[in-house]
Amino acid sequence: MARPIRGVVQAPTQRSRDFTGSAIRLVKRLTPQRGLTAAVILLGVGGIAISVIGPRILGHATDLLFNGVIGRQLPPGLTKEQAIEAARARGDDTFADLLSGMNVVPGSGVDFGAVGRTLLLALGLYLVAALLVWMQALLLNIAVQRTMVTLRSDVENKIYRMPLSYFDSRQRGEVLSRVTNDVDNIQTSLSMTISQLMTSVLTVLSVLVMMLTISPLLTLLTVVTVPLSLWATRVIARRSRRLFVAQWANTGRLNAHIEETYSGFTIVKTFGHRAAAQERFRECNDDVYQASFGAQFFSGLVGPATTFIGNLSYVAVAVVGGLQVATGQITLGSIQAFIQYVRQFNQPLTQVAGMYNTLQSGVASAERVFDLLDADEETPDPALVTARDDAISSGDQRKEIAGRVEFEHVTFGYHPDTPVIHDLSLVAEPGSTIAIVGPTGAGKTTLVNLLMRFYEVNCGRILVDDVDISTVSRDSLRSRIGMVLQDTWLFGGTIYDNIAYGQPDASQDEVLAAAKAAYVDRFVHMLPAGYETQVSDDGGTISAGEKQLITIARAVLARPQLLILDEATSSVDTRTELLIQQAMAELRRDRTSFIIAHRLSTIRDADLIVVMEAGRIVERGTHTELLAKRGAYWSMTRA
Repeated sequence: MARPIRGVVQAPTQRSRDFTGSAIRLVKRLTPQRGLTAAVILLGVGGIAISVIGPRILGHATDLLFNGVIGRQLPPGLTKEQAIEAARARGDDTFADLLSGMNVVPGSGVDFGAVGRTLLLALGLYLVAALLVWMQALLLNIAVQRTMVTLRSDVENKIYRMPLSYFDSRQRGEVLSRVTNDVDNIQTSLSMTISQLMTSVLTVLSVLVMMLTISPLLTLLTVVTVPLSLWATRVIARRSRRLFVAQWANTGRLNAHIEETYSGFTIVKTFGHRAAAQERFRECNDDVYQASFGAQFFSGLVGPATTFIGNLSYVAVAVVGGLQVATGQITLGSIQAFIQYVRQFNQPLTQVAGMYNTLQSGVASAERVFDLLDADEETPDPALVTARDDAISSGDQRKEIAGRVEFEHVTFGYHPDTPVIHDLSLVAEPGSTIAIVGPTGAGKTTLVNLLMRFYEVNCGRILVDDVDISTVSRDSLRSRIGMVLQDTWLFGGTIYDNIAYGQPDASQDEVLAAAKAAYVDRFVHMLPAGYETQVSDDGGTISAGEKQLITIARAVLARPQLLILDEATSSVDTRTELLIQQAMAELRRDRTSFIIAHRLSTIRDADLIVVMEAGRIVERGTHTELLAKRGAYWSMTRA
């Protein structure tokens, strides 16, 4: 586990590289749901169109009430024009102007029947609008969830297509953060922003049309503040966008540290680094806090700023509209409806500004997920699989494969300018056991990685039964190779399930036979639940040696043609090692085997021992031949 490096200042997180492009790419992922999307848009248009008519109807109800109140105060039998002339004759021009803009009948009171019918109409329209909006939200949620299912599947499939080098160069917690936290954040952002954004745009356009039908002047006073709101939003968003990118990048680093610390918790406590780990956690946590606080603070300013600017237009409309009512240019119900429209016009703008932080956060996560989806993949397998590849993939023909392996002038480096394998040639005859020994960093495990095609050779080629492995599919190649690593790994489940992982369609008798061959049966019966004992990825209550025996049983069950043992006995005691050697001797029979080991006792009987140093083979031969040479191998036995 890597320790935190003190005194190193972390480089600041870069800004979002393409906010608009990432947002458009995210929205395009809804394209497969175009049918639902179209229905959502139509329902939104219908619901909003109906809802914006409501204020006009309520304004008409207000006019009915106001006209009835004023008409009852006028002498009956007069016409509206006569009442206006009488008011002007007595010098009450203001009242005359007010009457001129009203549909009043002198002597008539309030028509409560008409008012009731108008209110019922408004109520019915609002109910229909609410139903349409509910259906819109339901269909939108279905579209978003289906889109996220596809996105998660794309990420999962991408993981399996990526080369081992991608994961070797990144912390697991960072990758997990992209796959889990960032994807979840995208889902939340889509669910919250798309509905509000679409509803807000449609509402603004519909309300704008309704306001123009009432008063172009008042509409101009309302719209004139919009550019000011957009300017304020843009200025604030510039600062918060960078902080949202930093927030999710720092979250990834925090998760990487947590995963690393918890995975190596025993090591942390053993070496007394708990305080250092906690200090590193505090540093990462503080970075997340600072970025998150700044992002939320600045994005939170957008709502109050746009609300303040919107209230300026509201005040202007109230003053000018009051003057127009007094002069008879507009009715009281119309100004009431217009003021409601002003609220409806400003509210979506405020909502869009308020959700901008959620949108920026989601796009920042989308960038991180798209980076993963755009990462380089393994070179694709050939489109045309050779006949030999078909034979490798076929379970009925597997025993016909001889298992001859040849490394032919292989050169490889994890970085092109620093090769770790230099012009290496090696032949493993069918059924032979090849032991690879050498100091740490000599290239032993790299050789195995090349044979498994976890990495591709830079120069030369690797042949299996005279077939270049680069011309066959990885699945067919790996299906005939069994591998037991020094770092054991058990999946969450029972011991039986972990052994059966080597051959999922194996019968119970075959699984138990493999367990007995690897001496797992020897300790399983001492466990309370036997083969049904639950284990976790860290092995739980079973020992490291017992974990290794389970992985060996898994390889035994797989019945591979090629066998790779990478320090497979390094975690077991001497007595268990003897048992494993007996099991391995049986397992290696009629199989080409590669053994990487530091314990020379495990390789004495190998058909060929290869000594590597600095990526080159310096010696090769049997145990007896190499001892007679008194060279590098002899020096290793004397150490």
